[in-house]
Amino acid sequence: MFGIIPFQFRFRGKVRRVLDIYYCFLDEGNVALHPTQIARKTGISFAEVARRLDATPELFVKLPKRDGITRYRITTTASTRTPEETEALLTKYAQRESMLLYAFGTMVLAMLVIVVLTIAPNM
Repeated sequence: MFGIIPFQFRFRGKVRRVLDIYYCFLDEGNVALHPTQIARKTGISFAEVARRLDATPELFVKLPKRDGITRYRITTTASTRTPEETEALLTKYAQRESMLLYAFGTMVLAMLVIVVLTIAPNM
């Protein structure tokens, strides 16, 4: 993200894209899809679709290559959930990541305040 934080947010700010990919799988039925097929149907770039599919193993599973083509499918646990439950789950994950970001920001701010309070009496 900033280069400082060794953590990459998988859901924060990306819930809508993940849901678009999820709904694409639901619309097609229980079939395995290649990222280019998903990119065409959703209008999201191929690179972003591939990143989202690889970054969310909670929803999508990578199938073994057949004829040199990598395909993805919805996981069994995700297929048993309703779309509303999946949306709630993704929203919960995004909120957790937001809380992590806010906690990290608060720690940095607290460290700066401590440094200022340590230096200020010496001036």
